[in-house]
Amino acid sequence: MNNFRKNESKARDPMKSRNVYPLIRRLLFASAITLPLSLHASPPPPTTVSPAAFAKMSVMQAAQTAKPDFKLPKLDDFAGWKAEQVKFAAMTDVYDKALLKRFPVEVRERLIAGVPVVEVLPPQVLRDGRKLVYAHGGAYTFGSVRSTLGSAAMVAHATGMPVISIDYTLAPQAKWKVATAQVISVLRGLQQAGTPLGSIGVFGDSAGGGLVAGAVLRMRDEGSGMPGALVLWSPWSDITESGDSYVTLKDTDFLSYAGFLDVCAAAYASPADQKNPYVSPVYGDYRKGYPPTLIQGGTREIFLSNFVRHYQAIVQGGQRAELDLYEGMPHVHQVMMAGTPESDAALARMTRFIKDTLKPARPL
Repeated sequence: MNNFRKNESKARDPMKSRNVYPLIRRLLFASAITLPLSLHASPPPPTTVSPAAFAKMSVMQAAQTAKPDFKLPKLDDFAGWKAEQVKFAAMTDVYDKALLKRFPVEVRERLIAGVPVVEVLPPQVLRDGRKLVYAHGGAYTFGSVRSTLGSAAMVAHATGMPVISIDYTLAPQAKWKVATAQVISVLRGLQQAGTPLGSIGVFGDSAGGGLVAGAVLRMRDEGSGMPGALVLWSPWSDITESGDSYVTLKDTDFLSYAGFLDVCAAAYASPADQKNPYVSPVYGDYRKGYPPTLIQGGTREIFLSNFVRHYQAIVQGGQRAELDLYEGMPHVHQVMMAGTPESDAALARMTRFIKDTLKPARPL
């Protein structure tokens, strides 16, 4: 864990910084408008985080008093889900554009093996053939490659590698078998186009983390090989609400299982499938092999037990894994806390892991 708290007094009044409140308020609703934030208010941020993170978290907490106009449709109301998905994309666009101003990239829309993707290229691209594949978060039911370009851009800038962001089909329009197959198709397509799997890293945040982790297990079991490395940001590795932190941190995290995540879990997988390792990869058998995996998260997340259990499942299966936790950080802090020392440190750790693990596809 990391302690970035050096000058607590500087962060006591985040409202003194011009435009901080509207920016972070937009961040809150852009990143989590679909979450039932009004069910409970998070406690104040701890004094052990960096001043920058303390300021952002303080304003986010204040913004939780506002109630978003949001209600999840019934699972069979595809038109209703589509309408909410469009609304979500419009809200996230506010913060995503701010990230893209800070991390400018070239964007190319493509099809790989019939799956729509966006290729995100940083200004200075490594020419050794290594690539990253990304699956966005959004509880399997929200988000798109366009609404999460900022996340891909951050990683492209940090690593210097092209990022292939997968526009997988959302639930409930499609369930886990479709989404995991689309991830596998993209990886196979890149391999068939000449990039060795050992030169491909895969990362995902939240539901995207659970998706890529499960897809890699499925890919392995189908005899198609595996990518060279895996990075999981705050992965939703068990969608069944199992684990200590679902109880102990229920009133600390802005995420809520009852009334939101439970509905999204049912949209993605039927109850009988929710402990399938391809859906909830904490239940996977890792003795058969798995890529080196970096799991990153914060101590304020209801998914904290997911991170620990997933890490333990991998290492007890004899595979390499690293668990990288950050003091006081909320869900997907790399993005939510962009520009803070905690976010910067996580991106730097990810970059070292990726560069040390992936094999160059060709000499520089």
